[in-house]
Amino acid sequence: MKAKQIYLDHNASTPIAPEVAAAMAPLLGAGYGNPSSPHWAGLPARTALEAARRQVAALLGCEADEIVFTSGGSEANNLAIKGAFFAAGNRGDHIITTAIEHPATLEPCRFLTRLGASVSYLPVDRAGMVDPEQVRRAITSRTVLISVMHANNEVGSIQPIEDISVIARERGVLLHTDAAQSAGKIPTKVDALGVDLLSIAGHKLYAPKGVGALFVRRGVDLEPLIHGAGHEGGRRAGTESALLAVGLGAACALAAAADSRPIASLRDRLWHGLRKAFGERVVLNGHPERRLPNTLNVSFVGIIGADILARLDGVAASTGSACHAGRVELSPVLAAMGVPEVVGMGAIRFSLGRTTTAAEIDQVIARLMRALHPRDALLGCAEGQARPA
Repeated sequence: MKAKQIYLDHNASTPIAPEVAAAMAPLLGAGYGNPSSPHWAGLPARTALEAARRQVAALLGCEADEIVFTSGGSEANNLAIKGAFFAAGNRGDHIITTAIEHPATLEPCRFLTRLGASVSYLPVDRAGMVDPEQVRRAITSRTVLISVMHANNEVGSIQPIEDISVIARERGVLLHTDAAQSAGKIPTKVDALGVDLLSIAGHKLYAPKGVGALFVRRGVDLEPLIHGAGHEGGRRAGTESALLAVGLGAACALAAAADSRPIASLRDRLWHGLRKAFGERVVLNGHPERRLPNTLNVSFVGIIGADILARLDGVAASTGSACHAGRVELSPVLAAMGVPEVVGMGAIRFSLGRTTTAAEIDQVIARLMRALHPRDALLGCAEGQARPA
């Protein structure tokens, strides 16, 4: 009999919540007008769009006019980083970020170096944490932006954004944080964090793919990536999708009322169960306390994570390494954390969601116990395994 499918890859993408689908459904038939059109077909779309904007703003604790709808987290990061750099002009050309950022931050930074930008990639410790004092030391008279993710997508470590924001304000430098993984899981109030720019991605918090948002604090100047008819307050041209915005707004309203404690309890149930079953053969990656309530990244020492997942019929999770031509390559995040190869190659990220149950957690532990015989040594390299998103 086929094993029950268990989804523990919510950091890669979440299912659309039923409440979100219900909120979007009316706009599939009605609400087709252009939100910029002042007639009977456009006004309902505009009303729905602005209601959704207020819902996103409520989750982040900001004003509605500080929210820019985008096509997702990647565009939001690109708009924040490139927009701040281009708007700075001759005032500066230096950006500070970390070595463990998502590619949606690292690649825009690398692109800007081709246009004359100077980028400092700060190291992290074994728990995946950046030292705020290193941020302070990295700032120069030419620094225009600091971009540090709120929580890491692979290991879940939560960065000291509040401390970094104090330093950024002292030096008059803009601070951006990628909150794609943290929004909806832990508090992301922009004033408490002290950020000027914050990115979220819809499909990471039970909204559809293809929609995200960027918080832009009042007074912050960004050069648009997309030029056109001045939509989104002139910051992102293109006719807005009321349908997708409503989905994101509904998801943010759900997230604002969510309680992370049940998921954190299940995450700990999984961790303690693995430790009981495998002892020192399983190692935690990331900060033991300052991490997302739904994220558990563990390494099975001396075994390849891709091979473990291949044996776990029906369990969806992510590995911390990639296989190429029979060789195992650690993810850049684990490598930057200084995780030894013999440990990092056995990394698996289990990311839980709102529908995860205790029975599913116990079943995953049981399947792992069956898959990993005590006599297992170094296994082969399974094909087609990708790194965590």
